[in-house]
Amino acid sequence: VRNSQLARHTRIHPGEKPYKCHECGKTFGQNSDLLIHKSIHTGAHPYKCEECEKVFSRQSSLETHKVVHTGEKPYKCKVCDKAFACHSYLAKHTRIHSGEKPYKCNECGKTFSHRSYLVCHRRVHSGEKPYKCNECDKTFSRRSSLHCHRRLHSGEKPYKCNECGNTFRHWPSLIYHRRLHTGEKSYKCTVCDKAFVRNSLLARHNRIHTAEKPYKCNECGKVFNQQSNLARHHRLHTGGKP
Repeated sequence: VRNSQLARHTRIHPGEKPYKCHECGKTFGQNSDLLIHKSIHTGAHPYKCEECEKVFSRQSSLETHKVVHTGEKPYKCKVCDKAFACHSYLAKHTRIHSGEKPYKCNECGKTFSHRSYLVCHRRVHSGEKPYKCNECDKTFSRRSSLHCHRRLHSGEKPYKCNECGNTFRHWPSLIYHRRLHTGEKSYKCTVCDKAFVRNSLLARHNRIHTAEKPYKCNECGKVFNQQSNLARHHRLHTGGKP
């Protein structure tokens, strides 16, 4: 047993990765890592929480999740006193205070505070989209994007506004909506001090100052600063049909 453990450990040093995924070609230093990775393609989640029946692809993820039900948070941040259920969560959190970004992309040099952020970022370069919707075969680079997409098929809108009862598929949509009630406008123009409830609205407004016109008509080449203006213009070519 010890010899096999030593052999497995020595692969860390030369970077040997003999275990290959036949689906996407990704390689791993240990067979256990390959088995965990395969669940991305198969959608297998063999580890089930007995409290809420939520399922996970890893035993470690299930153990981490169980603390949600106990409410226990024994790991406390020394800077801001925020508490966490797992030591790994605390370790990630402390990088907010330290500004540490130990995970670097070899392609573009961008650095990240969490390894998971780097893994997601790498897919920008590779074009890899390992998360597939079983309903429509659309693929995604992030698991969270797939979860959000699935709600289009299920019609689920789990995020509810306590003010008016409106429901939303995505958490950011609820956050934006709440600002209609509070009047909060967090995104401010540095040129004219006009403020907006969404960053996308600020970006659109900024084009007034920069004169940027990124929306081009394929028919005549005319350019516009807003998508809505292009759509309105396009009806001139289609005879009023959208």
